[in-house]
This record gives sequence, C-alpha cells and structure tokens, in this order.
Amino acid sequence: MNHEEIRVTVLEAIKEAYKTGLITGTSGNIAMRSSEDRSIIAITPSGIDYDGMKPEDIAIVRMNEDGTNDWIEGNYKPSSEVPMHTAVMRARPDVNATVHTHSKYATICAMGNEPLLPITPPHCEFTPIQVVRFIQPGSNEVAGEVEKAIGAKGRVCLIKNHGLFACGKNMKAAMHAAQYTEEMGELTVISKQLGNYEPMPQDAVDMMQAMIAADQAV
Repeated sequence: MNHEEIRVTVLEAIKEAYKTGLITGTSGNIAMRSSEDRSIIAITPSGIDYDGMKPEDIAIVRMNEDGTNDWIEGNYKPSSEVPMHTAVMRARPDVNATVHTHSKYATICAMGNEPLLPITPPHCEFTPIQVVRFIQPGSNEVAGEVEKAIGAKGRVCLIKNHGLFACGKNMKAAMHAAQYTEEMGELTVISKQLGNYEPMPQDAVDMMQAMIAADQAV
C-alpha cells in the first residue's frame, strides 16, 4: 500500500504549523488516518528537525485491534505521543486528523483549571475547551485523559503545563481547531492583562454553535 498521500499531508501540515508559530523546534506532532486502511496512520517522527524533512521521513503506524501500535514504515521512529493520537482516533471514527502543539498562549491558559471560552464567533465551534491535568507525556494515561476530555463530539482540549490537542474530520479541520484555539488563548491572556476579559455570553455561543452545525455560519 502506498502511503505517500497521507505522508505529504502530514508533512505540509507540520511545516505550516512551524511557519505560523504553532510549533517551535522539534516540539509538537501531527497525525493523519489513511482512507484506504483506517487502522493506518501517518505521524511526524520523534525529535527530528522539520526543516528539510521529506515524506519518507514521516512514520507509518498500524493501530492493532488489541490497542497496541506498531511502527511499520519510515526513516525515523514515530512521535512518543502516538498513544494520544491513536486513542482519539480509535474512540472517534469521525476523526481522521490530529494536531498536538505546545503553542504559547494555549499553554499559558492550560496552566489554569478553567475551560477556555470563546471570545469571537469562530471560536464557538471548539468550546468549551477543558483542561486535562498534567500527566507524563507519551504515556497511555495522558492518552486516556485526552480521549475522555475530547469525548464524543469535542474538537480540542488543553493539557496542563503541556499544550493543546486538536482533532477534525480532515487535516484542514484539525489545523483550524488548533489555530483558533491558540488565537483564543492569545485574546484571553491579553484581555485579562488589560482587565477587559469578557467571553461571549452563553446564548450567543448556543446560537453560533447551532449555525455552525447547520453549516450557516459566515
């Protein structure tokens, strides 16, 4: 089976995330499920500089029925956060792409315990965003907590002192979730510093979420 398409999609996404500042250095990781074999994902490798990375450097992982994962292709071993990405994909058949970043403002907001709330209408698609307690990165335990926080319909959660995890039906949707969450975090931090923090009222959030669900949002 040729995994070139999902490898290229993951590579383009990680380079976009690096270019826009969602990811710095070799932190963060992105995964994509194969449409040909839904037990197969492509995921960024562990600890490798994204500048100069090629499609064949993206790792291919098989999600086994017993809950384990096998690295089956790729020049470099997959990200240590494979359990987190695969846990959400196993639980959510509608999710085909996942994005984990240590982006600045989302991580600042993740240091608290309050959910991240929408500031502008586009944010409503992803909120409320819950905060998962800090657990050892790469562990099955943090994977389980992220899966639980995302739930049956969620798109994003924050991980305390760690970053954000976002997902979507495709890579564009997952990237949008991560980008809007970082923007929401930035607006939250700045507005709190200025003393004028005021999230959208719940009735406005409900209205926007209904419009988004009906595909009527502008």
